[in-house]
Amino acid sequence: MVKPHVVRPLLALCMIGSPFLYAAEGGVGRPITGQQVFSNAGVVPPEPGWITSLTSIWYDGEIKGSRGVPISGAVSGSIDMKVSYTLANFTHVWDTGKGQWNYASAIGIPVQYTDIEASVTGPRGRTLGTSDSGTQFADALITPIAAGYHFDELNHLSLSLPIYVPTGAYNKDRLANAGQNNYTFMPTVAFTRLDGKGGEFTLSSSLEMYTENTATDYRNGNIFTLEALWTHGFGNGWNAGLAAGYIQQLTDDKGQTADSFNGFRGRSVGAGPAIGWAGKFADAQASISARWVPEFDTKNRPEGDGISVNLTLAFF
Repeated sequence: MVKPHVVRPLLALCMIGSPFLYAAEGGVGRPITGQQVFSNAGVVPPEPGWITSLTSIWYDGEIKGSRGVPISGAVSGSIDMKVSYTLANFTHVWDTGKGQWNYASAIGIPVQYTDIEASVTGPRGRTLGTSDSGTQFADALITPIAAGYHFDELNHLSLSLPIYVPTGAYNKDRLANAGQNNYTFMPTVAFTRLDGKGGEFTLSSSLEMYTENTATDYRNGNIFTLEALWTHGFGNGWNAGLAAGYIQQLTDDKGQTADSFNGFRGRSVGAGPAIGWAGKFADAQASISARWVPEFDTKNRPEGDGISVNLTLAFF
């Protein structure tokens, strides 16, 4: 069965999806390219206990185009955004024994700083302004259940259903909204193959399904994400490698503004370096990681750079 020393902290529950400014309304969505997949995302530890994590993501990007961008029930000719998103997450691994299946639940509380510049004109010429900024609570992330299956000591699979709930600050007359004013259901599957030397290959995929934003009568289309993380161990707990992500909107946005943009489907691709360390810290199992993922080949989404840092402590 799975040896405790080869199972590092569960990060699939500690950070699934990276919600920030707007959804497909606004040209972005909850995911940030290359920031959904995390080390050992396919592993639900067999030992019961608590896992805490703190993840901070900085994103700087812009979207341009003569067609414009739907945002807050209005239209903007372009968007330039800077976002700092920090999520404190708490995961409980249930005591289900050391069989091939193990289970966990999680809740995440995020805070977001948003700085946005846009030239926006709403219905009947309503102007929202050209810039806005603020620090607010964003939408909470709840994972009622995640199930993990251990094929053997090196190969692991997790199935989960994270849900974003509209607890974040939202005002349709503001540009800088940390909340999105909708529920988002994200069935997610992740596979991790450990190399036994501190490295891994992890593949994670999710489908994001949004409810309607009742303040703007706008419903975002379903978004598919596929991301990968490959790292090589260098000894003493250190590893480095590559993180990559692909985001594709599968269905059209719905609503009067969306109809004028023919559904406003977006996509993006990004890849960049990742580095991490895992080991013991006091009585906890700890891991620290960082990555930089520049985006390219984007459509109807901002193009920019995402940088993230994660600290995780596991108490078993």
